[in-house]
Amino acid sequence: MSREPCTALVVEDDPQIRHMLVSALTAGGYQVHEADCAAQGETLAGNRRIDVFLIDLGLPDGDGLELIRRLRGWTQRPILVLSGRTQESEKVDALDGGADDYLIKPFGVAELHARLRVALRHAAQTSHAGRTSLRLGPVAIDLDGKTVTRSGELVRLTGTQWRLLALLAKHANRVVTTRQLLHEVWGPNQSDHAHYLRVYVHQLRRKLEPDANPPTRLLTETGVGYRLVVDD
Repeated sequence: MSREPCTALVVEDDPQIRHMLVSALTAGGYQVHEADCAAQGETLAGNRRIDVFLIDLGLPDGDGLELIRRLRGWTQRPILVLSGRTQESEKVDALDGGADDYLIKPFGVAELHARLRVALRHAAQTSHAGRTSLRLGPVAIDLDGKTVTRSGELVRLTGTQWRLLALLAKHANRVVTTRQLLHEVWGPNQSDHAHYLRVYVHQLRRKLEPDANPPTRLLTETGVGYRLVVDD
């Protein structure tokens, strides 16, 4: 299975700083989307799969803190604040509002990448309570390596199949709502396209279940969502 690049959204109104960030992230292997205001950033976040957000606080159409709070209403992906504000109270407000880290301008590219690595690593560890390997009988899921094997043989997944499986695995043995799955995998504006989810769940069952009818590992919670049952 090929590994998709990590996707970043930069919300920054200063064109020079935005260009620097986009260049640095692209050189670091990220796929980058950019916005110059909160409204555009929220629109992009709702229509793209974003792995990490970089948000300036001083935006022309509002405070970046409000954008962070709105994003936290539907995603737990890491958010880094980029700001020239140095007051400790403003840092605390941003972190309490949902940001994972706070970089004060100006900052170096090396520091930026280090902070991103920490944020992404922390998000991966906390989202599945430190578990990086899970088993479903003969099936092994390696969340860090982004691989799935069945009886030792590699199971090939598409990028979307992997994102769906990884989200279910990070919430193993718990129900994940249809809305959350659609939001996290396809974006929040896809909440009325549950047929996408049904198709991909069916595909995963064929690859993971000993017998997809009836399924014993990827269960439907009628009217709510899905649950991935893993071994203790």
